[in-house]
Amino acid sequence: MTRRTDWADHTAPESRTGAAGRGHGGGVDQDGADRYDSRGDSDGFQDGEGRSRGRRRRRGGFGSDGHQDSGSPSSSRAEKGEPPTGDPAERARAICLRLLTGTPRTRKQLADALRKREIPDEVAEEVLSRFEEVGLINDSAFADAWVESRHHGRGLARRALARELRTKGVESTLIDEAVGQLDPEQEEATARELVARKLRSTRGLDRDKRLRRLAGMLARKGYGEGMVLRVVRQALEKEGEETDDLGYEAF
Repeated sequence: MTRRTDWADHTAPESRTGAAGRGHGGGVDQDGADRYDSRGDSDGFQDGEGRSRGRRRRRGGFGSDGHQDSGSPSSSRAEKGEPPTGDPAERARAICLRLLTGTPRTRKQLADALRKREIPDEVAEEVLSRFEEVGLINDSAFADAWVESRHHGRGLARRALARELRTKGVESTLIDEAVGQLDPEQEEATARELVARKLRSTRGLDRDKRLRRLAGMLARKGYGEGMVLRVVRQALEKEGEETDDLGYEAF
């Protein structure tokens, strides 16, 4: 799979966000695309953002829904650098820039955040369109980096990746393009690695229990039945298990 983390860097004006203000263009930093992942994985796949996100929340920053996690409404806007009153467009820009700092967002995620903050729809549409024009919002780049990050960081297959991107409001055509970059050979290699890591913890169980645990793990990560059966059977055969009678009904 071709890595797609080479987004153009777009720095927000310092008068609005300070030196650290970056949108999609700066969302993938020196730590790589794994900044998207929010926690480690019990199957041995580790991400890179959990601790930093926790620190931001303890400081009273935005949570994943665009709301502040702590603090009174009267002080929250000042703490975020958001104009307390006045022009809705200025408020909308400040909210978006704040949310985009260090964490890429889709247009729908930002639109939802503005709606929750009671920004008029027509104002939100104008501001979001302008952010797209200058590259601070780029759903295509977001989808590409999400697929790479979540596949390498969590071992997710194309089906699960597409489902996640849909929940974030990415258009179907962009989803298809992004998950299409994950070739079947890479997907199967990742499935084998996941099974190899999980296999050790199933030793001592009977074959059927091992099968269900390994197959269930892959299924939850979006792998299809055909690949699941093939990969699990081959792994169990290497362990000395008899697998001639195993078929789809075993799941």
